[in-house]
Amino acid sequence: MSTDSTLANPVVVPVDVAKDSAPKEPFWSPKNKRLLTDPFNDDNPITVQVLGVCSALAVTTQLKTALVMSVSVVVVMACANLLISLLRNTIPSRIRMIVQLLVISGLVVMVDQVLKAFAYDVARQLSVYIGLIITNCIIMGRLEAMAMSSKPAPSLLDGIGNGVGYGVILIVVAFFRELFGAGTLLGFQVVPQVFYDMGYVNNGIMLTSAAAMFIIAIVIWIQRSRNTKLVDIS
Repeated sequence: MSTDSTLANPVVVPVDVAKDSAPKEPFWSPKNKRLLTDPFNDDNPITVQVLGVCSALAVTTQLKTALVMSVSVVVVMACANLLISLLRNTIPSRIRMIVQLLVISGLVVMVDQVLKAFAYDVARQLSVYIGLIITNCIIMGRLEAMAMSSKPAPSLLDGIGNGVGYGVILIVVAFFRELFGAGTLLGFQVVPQVFYDMGYVNNGIMLTSAAAMFIIAIVIWIQRSRNTKLVDIS
C-alpha cells in the first residue's frame, strides 16, 4: 500500500523564511497615512486626547515661539519614536520608561543647543519650556502606545503626525493671542495705525492663560460640531 510522500516527509518552513515571504505593508499604505492624518482631527493630542495643554497655555503669546516649540516637539517626537521602535526588542520591560526618558532627554538637549546657536533670542523666550519637552505627556504616551509595539516606519509616521497635530493647535492659539493681544504677527505690526487713531486698543486679556483656554475651547467646539463622532453622549 503506497503512502503519500508529502505526508511521510512534511516540508518544514523556517519561521524567519515564512516571515520574510509574507507580503510587506507599503510605506504609504492607507493605515500608515492615517497615522499622519488622524492627529489633525479624530485623534488630536490637545483637543481629543487632552494632552500637552500646559505648554499650549505657556508658549502661545507669540506666534514665533509657538512655531519654534512646534518644530522642536515634532523633531523630538519623530526621532524618539523611531529610536525606541528600533530598540524595542532589546529594552527590558522593567526599565523601559527610564530608557524612554534618556532618549527624549538626549534629543531635547540637542534641540536646545541648536536653538541657542541659531535662534538665541527665541531660545531665551522659551526658557525652561524647551526643557519641559522631556516631561511632555504626548511624547511619553506615543512611545508607550506606538513605538514600543510597532515597527520603525509606522512609529516614525505616528511621531510626525502627533507632533504636527500638536503644533497646529499651538499655532492657531498663538495667532489669535498675538494678533488681538499685541496687534502683531511674528513681531511685525499688522493692525494699521489708523485703527489705533480711531480708538482701537489691544486686548490685554488675550495675553493671559485664560484666553488660551478660551481659544482651545472654541477650537474643540468647532471640531466637534463638524465631526460628531467625537461627541461624548455617555
